Amino acid sequence: MSKLTKNRDQWNSKIGFILAAAGSAIGLGNLWRFPYAAGQYGGAAFVLVYLFFIALIGFTILLGELVIGRHTQLNPVGAYRKLRKNWAWVGGLGVVAPFLILSFYSVIGGWVLNYIIKSVTGAFVVDANMSDMFISFITNPVEPLIYHGIFAILTLTIVMGGISNGIEKSNKVMMPALFIMIILVAIRSITLPGASEGIKFFLKPDFSKINGEVILAALGQVFFSLSLGMGIMITYGSYLDKDENLLESSFIIPLIDTSVALLAGLAILPAVFALGFSPDQGPSLLFITLPAVFAKMPFGSFFAFLFFLLILFAALTSSISLLETSVSYIVDEFNWDRRKTSLVLGISMFLLGIPSSLGQGVLSHIKPIRGLDILDSIDFIATNIMLPVSGFLLCIFIGWVWGIDNALEEATNNGKLSFKFAHFWSFTIKWIAPVAILAVFLQSFR
Repeated sequence: MSKLTKNRDQWNSKIGFILAAAGSAIGLGNLWRFPYAAGQYGGAAFVLVYLFFIALIGFTILLGELVIGRHTQLNPVGAYRKLRKNWAWVGGLGVVAPFLILSFYSVIGGWVLNYIIKSVTGAFVVDANMSDMFISFITNPVEPLIYHGIFAILTLTIVMGGISNGIEKSNKVMMPALFIMIILVAIRSITLPGASEGIKFFLKPDFSKINGEVILAALGQVFFSLSLGMGIMITYGSYLDKDENLLESSFIIPLIDTSVALLAGLAILPAVFALGFSPDQGPSLLFITLPAVFAKMPFGSFFAFLFFLLILFAALTSSISLLETSVSYIVDEFNWDRRKTSLVLGISMFLLGIPSSLGQGVLSHIKPIRGLDILDSIDFIATNIMLPVSGFLLCIFIGWVWGIDNALEEATNNGKLSFKFAHFWSFTIKWIAPVAILAVFLQSFR
């Protein structure tokens, strides 16, 4: 049995929790994956389907995770164990997956740090070969590790401060700053000559482009964008006061997350169109296409700095939640000191990330899974296997094992809150969400 700590930290304020939870959701998935996914899957057609699924699936699973977390006041493993002892292993998926993700997430966060430096030093110039610049950097065996270490230290420092004094305080600074910066970049983007075509592409749907591939891509984006299946929202929910309105929070968090995703699209795609680049560049959009865009843009160095700084803030608000899930587990289960736990896991995370970094260069010949490099292989295991399985089992657990009535009692604060969509939510988490997650899971193996 676990040696539970008697006095767990809690959020100091509702806004602090909302910003931290939204910050967890807002990361590279919004500011990198969403714009390039929109570019690849038909622009506004993809956005429309995404908005439908964020309302249907995103809200449903997010509320389910928060319910389990607050009801038990425990980490994912302890939460499942408390409700049904033989389901504790499912919570284990929600602890291991975020830690695996964090190992390579920190590597990419280091790349972002490097690009902030590049934007200040004027490396983005019109005649620069952005592809060669990026490849030269990530294949270097030493330099990316230094930036990976700096990003890991930033993450570790915040988490060591605890929930109220570390994570909550940092999000109260980074999240408003992120919003201000992304709005400024979006305004610059949509006011460029020729940006109208990009705006039209992003906001005016061509319904003929909606097909099975677009639907599955949008559903997958919703699932990963909101940090679902990672145990993060169970962990964050466990630090909530029993009087918190979970229904309201489960609506506001996806709303903020979606707002940032849409702003990211407006900050990127109109500029891409205006300056003659293709919107379907995929993952290279962030580190190759966009620097080239900024190089051609008036005051491009300033807006490049602003853009990569907001990417850094988004990455940090996500990375601290990824680390906190593992920290919460160790502190709860083994009664370790938070600072000691954070330090041990922070160092472990850095060491685990080294192969992902070197896998871009000196270890690039190692292809563990499906011909993918080390970083992409770990990404595949965590995000394409562990997260969908975790999310699927969460729905089964709430809908068929622990019980809808128990979940609704917690969600409504023992009947004190009115939940007009209770029957719809119950049907969705029992039937629609599991089928949708299963579809995304199977699609990833095609």
